[in-house]
Amino acid sequence: MTPWHLRQAAHALHHGGIVAYPTEAVYGLGCEPLDAVAVLRLLALKKRPMDKGLILIASDFQQLAPFVQTPAPGIMRHINATWPGPVTWLLPARVDTPYWLRGAHDTLAVRVTAHLQAAALCRAFGGALVSTSANPAGRSPARHPLRVRHYFDGRLDCILSGAVYSHTKPTEIRDALTGKVIRSA
Repeated sequence: MTPWHLRQAAHALHHGGIVAYPTEAVYGLGCEPLDAVAVLRLLALKKRPMDKGLILIASDFQQLAPFVQTPAPGIMRHINATWPGPVTWLLPARVDTPYWLRGAHDTLAVRVTAHLQAAALCRAFGGALVSTSANPAGRSPARHPLRVRHYFDGRLDCILSGAVYSHTKPTEIRDALTGKVIRSA
């Protein structure tokens, strides 16, 4: 992935586009989190109900701060011990975090990604991105750009080619306040 490709993807994101990119385990689909039209389009492509909520990825916690309440220092130390990395944390959502992101939950799933290309995309975009697996509901997540193309047949605005990391399952999800594992890796 070249700087030119990153600029093209960031441009698409800033103009309501949906971008596919490699992550720790699978290809992700992303868009601007505060663009309701883009998020609704992404949910329609995946055939995913809004009430399930979405994950946001970022290159650092500051990109996530507008969407979640900052946890107590002890909890934040525990979270930071896993970031950047393949652990997604449920944090209390800010009251103004849109429903289309958090779904029927008071929390929001967030991750500081360890994937160099996904983090570079967040930096090029200038903020956190929606990140959901690149597959229609009920289908296995794409691990290669060719599968992404097969699933979405020209309905994406950009596909960034690159390698997914060696994780064979989607990232682990943990509740930051209780420590409970919601989804194991």
